[in-house]
Amino acid sequence: MTQETIQYASVIPEGNMAVLSKAEIARLLDASSGGGYDLLRRCALAVLNSGSEIDDGEQMLAQYPDFHIEPTQQDRGLRVELRHAPARAFVDGRIIRGIKEHLFAVLRDIVHIQQMLRDGVFDLDTSAGISDAVFSLLRHGGVLCPGVDPNLVVCWGGHSISREEYDYTKEVGYQLGLRGADICTGCGPGAMKGPMKGATIAHAKQRQGDGRYIGISEPGIIAAESPNPIVNQLLIMPDIEKRLEAFVRLAHTIVVFPGGVGTAEEILFLLGVLSHPDNEDVCLPLIFTGPASSEMYFRKIDAFIRDSMGSKAANRYRIIIDDPPQVARSVMAGIKQVRQTRIQNKDAFFFNWLLKLDERFQKTFDATHENMAALDLRRDLPPHEIAANLRCAFSGIVSGNVKPEGIRAIRQHGKFRLKGDPDLMATLDELLQSFVEQHRMKLPGSDYHPCYVVERV
Repeated sequence: MTQETIQYASVIPEGNMAVLSKAEIARLLDASSGGGYDLLRRCALAVLNSGSEIDDGEQMLAQYPDFHIEPTQQDRGLRVELRHAPARAFVDGRIIRGIKEHLFAVLRDIVHIQQMLRDGVFDLDTSAGISDAVFSLLRHGGVLCPGVDPNLVVCWGGHSISREEYDYTKEVGYQLGLRGADICTGCGPGAMKGPMKGATIAHAKQRQGDGRYIGISEPGIIAAESPNPIVNQLLIMPDIEKRLEAFVRLAHTIVVFPGGVGTAEEILFLLGVLSHPDNEDVCLPLIFTGPASSEMYFRKIDAFIRDSMGSKAANRYRIIIDDPPQVARSVMAGIKQVRQTRIQNKDAFFFNWLLKLDERFQKTFDATHENMAALDLRRDLPPHEIAANLRCAFSGIVSGNVKPEGIRAIRQHGKFRLKGDPDLMATLDELLQSFVEQHRMKLPGSDYHPCYVVERV
């Protein structure tokens, strides 16, 4: 079913996107398979459709089949023409300012990504080269703040959560905001919006007018999780791996709320990174939290981690149930420890250079049926390797659930098949089934049909 649209709108950017070269515009408008237009169109539509209840990129495109975006370089600078854009992005014919900022953040990052890849500026075949690329994208997006004391809390959690869980994330964000913390999330709805919403109220009460609400997404996710309107610094990373590295490099503490497979992927990424022997002394506090009704969710996550990675990995986090003030106090104590450790190790406050990332966590995982079936899911691997392979499994399920390319692959070739040790597969199957039963795979009210099969071999 198509939605109400604005037939035509012309938007002029602000800041460093005021001009583009003819070559940059040509690449953006290239509709070939290797061109940038499809990426620009999908990401721009997601931004303009902020507030939508859709978590399916293909469905969103189907609702706005005539949407078109065209950047045009004129004598006086850049102009972006929109046709049949979602009406929700406009008030009395004028685009909402926050959505306008998000639109040009998308344009900025896509242009930078294309130029970075085209020019071969970074060596994306090495760990150091990938980290340099992540740093460059974050700097280009203006989120690196030298000289500012640590205060950035990365909040992870699902877009498909209950109202009680959402309200809890707001209360935690409020408590963090009262203590001066800034918030960084995946920028979407649910647990990605709640902490920001709570923090805005707290920052207003504390007369803190410069609060940062950083949202980090990537092209395959953004169409399913449109940026929420509170985000005032939006970044689009090239892929999920660079998005996750951006989170852990920026974070001073990480708080995890209830979620589904995407949240499990984030947890495994971080615990896998921290389990590397070179990171044994790295300080990056991690807290799992939710209302009393979510306690069983975290107990299952905890049991899965202990069963798959061992108790040493579980010692890296703390579970706090139904106590937002205690979460905030623990976060601030952790940030203080991070500050002392960074000073001692001469590491930057704004980017954790000393954190060692194994290439398994940095190289892009292409969630094809062949690659999913080939994942080495065995318990006798080192913990950080187990986490890396399980992270890929969850990443593939996220793709099959919400990403347009993943949904198409499932439709064409059937379900992904995950194979491994019987005991590990039994634990994995139990965790995934609990996500299905708790309606954590899709937005409430959406029918969910698993895109995977777990096989014990």
